[in-house]
Amino acid sequence: MATKPMTKTQLVAALAEDMGTDKKSASAALDAMVGLITREVSGGGAVTLPGVGKIYCRERPERMVRNPATGEQIKKDADKVVKMTIAKALKDSVNG
Repeated sequence: MATKPMTKTQLVAALAEDMGTDKKSASAALDAMVGLITREVSGGGAVTLPGVGKIYCRERPERMVRNPATGEQIKKDADKVVKMTIAKALKDSVNG
């Protein structure tokens, strides 16, 4: 069941077919959407894609981590991480 993920070229081609437009327009729409999501999430906001999920940024506090090679404890500064919560509709379609 392990299949390769869809590439951007394949995604653009499928999007163009579903939209009934050319690949250039589909690529521009995809790039605009990615730019919008990046801008919103990097600014601390969140984006909900209906039927897919919610993409948001979460802050992680400062913490102690272990170097697996040496076992040494190192203090890691606080940082931000991008998270995604999957929509129930998508979960149900995958499992059902």
